[in-house]
Order: sequence, then structure tokens, then C-alpha cells
Amino acid sequence: MKHLIPLVMAAFAALSAPVSAQSPVVVELFTSQGCSSCPPADKLMHELAKRDDVIALALHVDYWDYIGWKDEFAHPANADRQRGYAMEAGRRSVYTPQMIINGTTDIVGARPMELSKAIADHSALTSPVTLNAMRDGDVVRIRATTAARNTGMLVHMLRIEPERVARITRGENAGHTLTYANVTEDWKILREWDGVTDLDLEAQASGDAPVVVIVQVGRHGPILAAAQIQ
Repeated sequence: MKHLIPLVMAAFAALSAPVSAQSPVVVELFTSQGCSSCPPADKLMHELAKRDDVIALALHVDYWDYIGWKDEFAHPANADRQRGYAMEAGRRSVYTPQMIINGTTDIVGARPMELSKAIADHSALTSPVTLNAMRDGDVVRIRATTAARNTGMLVHMLRIEPERVARITRGENAGHTLTYANVTEDWKILREWDGVTDLDLEAQASGDAPVVVIVQVGRHGPILAAAQIQ
């Protein structure tokens, strides 16, 4: 155990340290307020949310609501997205906490060392897509170019709440008040893009919540590029 502590501390330091990348690495955490194993993973998201080279997204699922506590941040579409990833990878079940990195790498639970390596590995890859997103009031302008033609690319847009607090009175986490980072909401697909022509579109995003734009192969394939704007 005396060798494990320095390794874990080093992993936490790596999670907090910026790494240069062409496009931020997207880390999706599938979590639930009713899951007693989730708080350590939820805590990691606070560190990831501070980084410029990572886009951390907390997707709360509803399939644990029946065991005693209804997750007030959950949405059925989040569980559907997780099931889609499972089907794409040939997995037979879903679980929490689970992290999906850039749509492809699967990490079980809160494993800072494994997560740090996965982020570094994806950061080292060169994306075929160059993405720029700008905001002017309630209008988001999205531009992208690519040298790779792919008829399956989809442009996703969502909002995130940087911090939300829940006081949990029932279920596995009863008696705890937990703070969550980058809780997702209003996830939508704007359009399909084949890359034959440059992407140039506008979308409405009212309110002050940060906006995230993702270019992904289909709904559950590799994430090719992403951008977060305030």
C-alpha cells in the first residue's frame, strides 16, 4: 500500500494538469444520485471540469430510480445514449458509474490512473475535423472542416450546468448532500454532415448555461471534435 498512495496522488495531479490537444477530449460520465458507487466518480468530474483540454459531461440516468431515490437530474435519453454505446461495443448491460472517453474508451467506476492515461492517449491523436464554435447572444455559430468524408457524422449540441447540488434523503446515498459538475441538459442533434462541403450553421441557445458542440460518427461512434463555449 505504501507504493499505491504516491501513484494515486500522481494520477490526481495528472487529471488536474493541462495537456496540449488538437481538440478537447470528451469524457462522458454516466452516473446516478441513487448509486452508492458514484460519488468518487462524480468528484473526479470537478477536476476534469477545470481543464481546457477536456470537456467533462455528467449524464444522469434514471434506471436506478426504483431503488428508493429519484435522480432529479436524470433524463431517459441519457440512459438511451449509454445503451447505444453498449450496443456499439458489444456489451450486454449498462452500469454506473461508467466513463466513455471520446465515444470509444470505456472505464469502469472512478479510476484516476486509467482515466489519466485514456485522456493522454486521445489527446495524442490527430482529428480529421477542425471545429470552431462562437456565441453571439442566443445564437451559436458552428463551423467545421474535414479532409475525411464520412456520411455518418452528426453535429450534437447540448447545455451544461457547471454546478448543481442535491440533498439526498432516501436510497443508497441517503443523508448526503452532493455537488455535481457539468450536468448535461437539452441534448439535441442539429444535423448530419458528410464533410463534402464545409459546415456552417447557426443554432439557438438561450440563457447563460455553457454550450457544448460535438461532431461524432453517428450517435454512439467516435467523437471527432468538440468545443465548449460560455
